[in-house]
Amino acid sequence: MIAIAIDGPGGAGKSTMARALAKELGYIYVDTGALYRAIGLYMRRKGIPTTDFAAVAGNLGGVEVRLAFRDGEQRVFLAEEDVSDAIRTQDISIAASNVSAVPEVRAFLFDLQRDLAKKNHVVMDGRDIGTVVLPHAGAKVFLTAAPEARARRRLLELKQRGQETELETVLRDIVQRDEQDRNRAVAPLRQAEDAVLLDTTELGLEESLKALISLVKGRLAQ
Repeated sequence: MIAIAIDGPGGAGKSTMARALAKELGYIYVDTGALYRAIGLYMRRKGIPTTDFAAVAGNLGGVEVRLAFRDGEQRVFLAEEDVSDAIRTQDISIAASNVSAVPEVRAFLFDLQRDLAKKNHVVMDGRDIGTVVLPHAGAKVFLTAAPEARARRRLLELKQRGQETELETVLRDIVQRDEQDRNRAVAPLRQAEDAVLLDTTELGLEESLKALISLVKGRLAQ
């Protein structure tokens, strides 16, 4: 099976572009960040502080998280509840960043992610796909953009979902998550040595996607 790993910070457009890339290649798209968001949502609902790593680890036994694919679209479930929309808030984004720093959470999700790649051709995005989850991926891309550009894109996404907030708030959250992701002890956000860097700060969506498809097809052809 062929795996494509796309890593990068929050708001870089990983999900949008990875989904489009998967469609172009006829692969399954796997948004690993959604799994961490689902666990963050579970802990919030249980009243467990996501900054209390021991409590988060101690409550993983009650988590039933899974992915389902309908018409090529990924859906995320907690037990039998589809939480695909409920996890897409700024609050849950921070919760996801917190729980992703818990070693037990990463171990809990590791096998699920690798199993998907063993059984399917996948485009998988996240923050440690090329470095930890799929170190032997056929192509690796580190997708990034300046924090201000990412904040503007995330703000537009949130508004399209009917969530009102301010650019300054989104930017602050993005900078905070960058700091957490880069400095966590387990699987920190970093570019794999064999990953290609794609900075989309000055690129529109269509230009970014064309660049990504070209990079990946070039790597797979080698």
